[in-house]
Amino acid sequence: MHPGALRRLLGPSRLPARRWTAAHLRPPHGRESCHRPPGRVSFCPVPDTVPHRPLRFPGPAAGPRDAQIPPPPVRADHLRLPVGPGSLHAERYGHGGTPIVLLHGFGTCGFLWREVAPQLAIARHTAVALDLLGHGESDRPIEADFGVAAQAEYLDRALTALRMARAVLVGVDVGGGVALRLAATRPDRVAGLVLVNTVAFEHMPGRDVRTLQRNTARVAFRLSRGMFGASPLLAPVLKGSVADQARMPERLIARYLAPFVGRDGVTHLLDLARSLRSEEVEEIDLACVTAPTLVVWGEADPWVPAEVPTRLLHAVPGARLARLPGIGRLAPEEAPDELADLILDHVARIEAAPVPAPLGVAYARSAAPAERLAPTVGHDADAAAGDLPTA
Repeated sequence: MHPGALRRLLGPSRLPARRWTAAHLRPPHGRESCHRPPGRVSFCPVPDTVPHRPLRFPGPAAGPRDAQIPPPPVRADHLRLPVGPGSLHAERYGHGGTPIVLLHGFGTCGFLWREVAPQLAIARHTAVALDLLGHGESDRPIEADFGVAAQAEYLDRALTALRMARAVLVGVDVGGGVALRLAATRPDRVAGLVLVNTVAFEHMPGRDVRTLQRNTARVAFRLSRGMFGASPLLAPVLKGSVADQARMPERLIARYLAPFVGRDGVTHLLDLARSLRSEEVEEIDLACVTAPTLVVWGEADPWVPAEVPTRLLHAVPGARLARLPGIGRLAPEEAPDELADLILDHVARIEAAPVPAPLGVAYARSAAPAERLAPTVGHDADAAAGDLPTA
């Protein structure tokens, strides 16, 4: 039927102001009939000529030939893990590969690992950043125990809730003490250890917690007023945990202060400090740690004595040491890329050769930040350079 006859039949209000041809009434792509209800006429408002637009696929941005495309952002799955007295908040990055559980220290939370965990996920591992019980977004049960021994038990239950039979544990500060205790009491649950400026031996609590406790009496009046009463207590600890103060701006301090807002927050912060008992770390039998262990030490840490990493190197069988000059305790804030490389290298060694390394193997930081850290062998961190023994 001629298009003009159709327009007279259906009326001008039934068709848009567009030129139609008989080709528009043919079944598309050689089909016998158009998909329309019986007894009705359907039209496809396609113009006579459609300009050809080739498909454009995203490619590298204009720049040097060797420029790399940044990896896509990795979104975290937010989980709640029941551990008995309450639930832990966890953020899981990636799926598959080797499970890696990231533990924070005193005054921080799982937010500390926001730049490290995605790199582990991009390397096709599963990274889980936990908030220890009483910290961050985890529950704060009344009269619950927040000590190192209790946190190790909660960690064991969290691994069960995550359906992880074994995992590589990465701990900073108090989180390293929790990982050490679980590795000594439940060696079957720990596939490997990465201890970043961990508390150990008789140095528990560290100077940071003792400084916080001393400041409590000095700023008692300020603590009783305002919503940010914990700021004069925790802010000096956070600033002292980094060598470069630019890595701990005020907005980041406010983020770590968020769980301790208000008068109840100050009370809870002091409860967490009182729960750190030295005997729970001193009684750990480090000779029972069978998991391959890497000790990472930021040399600009003012809170823990400098001899602790060397003592750990000799006390833990097969331990290795990586020193980070010019880095404070919070290496995930100051050197996330270097720390992620160290963790991935340690995990690769565990996967390739699960046999523990010989006692006294250490790492030395490479002069160029972008280069892979060069291994050295010796009985302490100051040993001469050499090649790692082959398995």
